[in-house]
Amino acid sequence: MSTQPVDPHDIALTSFAAGGGCACKIPPGQLEDAVKDLVGMQDPNVIVGLDDGDDASAVRINDDQAVISTTDFFTPVVNDPYDWGRIAATNALSDIYAMGGTPVTTINIVGWPQDTLPLNILTEVLRGGMDVASAAGIAVTGGHSIKAPEPFYGQAATGLADPDKIMRNDAAEAGLPITLTKPIGIGILNNRHKKTGQVFEQAIDVMTTLNRDASRAALDAGVRAATDVTGFGLLGHLYKMMRASGVSAVIDHTKVPVIEGVRESLAEGFIPGGSRSNLDWVRPHLEVPEGLAEKDLILLADAQTSGGLLVVGEVPGYPVIGETVAGEGTVTIR
Repeated sequence: MSTQPVDPHDIALTSFAAGGGCACKIPPGQLEDAVKDLVGMQDPNVIVGLDDGDDASAVRINDDQAVISTTDFFTPVVNDPYDWGRIAATNALSDIYAMGGTPVTTINIVGWPQDTLPLNILTEVLRGGMDVASAAGIAVTGGHSIKAPEPFYGQAATGLADPDKIMRNDAAEAGLPITLTKPIGIGILNNRHKKTGQVFEQAIDVMTTLNRDASRAALDAGVRAATDVTGFGLLGHLYKMMRASGVSAVIDHTKVPVIEGVRESLAEGFIPGGSRSNLDWVRPHLEVPEGLAEKDLILLADAQTSGGLLVVGEVPGYPVIGETVAGEGTVTIR
């Protein structure tokens, strides 16, 4: 392919990547095996670090402030480069919001096959990321790029939080409602988009909606336990939170919001490999009612990109999908 500028709409970006979005993550079980024996320096100022696979790190810098640091990047999840940039940036900032922080700056991370993809396509990706940062009220202040066989894009984001109000994935307590702030099914629709080219604006809207308002509402409600739902799916992230907190969860699958068009796409077989891997990993820790269809479990384990916040506590304006109960990390579906 010529590296001369081309119309961005003439290139199917998703065809340049084996995976897409957060569905291209290393499967959760394999990742945990890879990092389980890594032990670094012990720093008393580290509030949240490697222990429970939380969304970001939190390091105390004084009595009133902690720095939240995170990074996230992935291969194309949609064919439109501007939308891909917006989605990737929204997803990166989500980790800051998931911990109750306020982003202050972000920098770009780029891998680009410049011999096959013209750089004007990259310009559109970066423009999308910059527009999201501007919407979040922060500046993009730099970045790093390399040549790569597959395109990838994301951001490393830095935020600030009150050390006493950080939301974390190991702070869930039994007897509280569980709230989900975005509908699920993004992985299924993105899989259909990659295979057919069909654009689902409803999925793009979900993926480009900042979790800022949900985070503020959760903080105002006094929430102390939260995470965001991304590549490990609703069941995977819920299980990780329950395991880290030493409690269990019961969810009503009929109360889980689903994006329009997802169930039809699922019935037609558009299932990401990452969603199947998620279900395989979490299945031993599930209690499932007799008669619940396999496709319903796949939907609950669907690999999300830039999904919503999963909150232990009731957050006004968002649906309650279950509750925490006493236990040791199991998830019961009813």
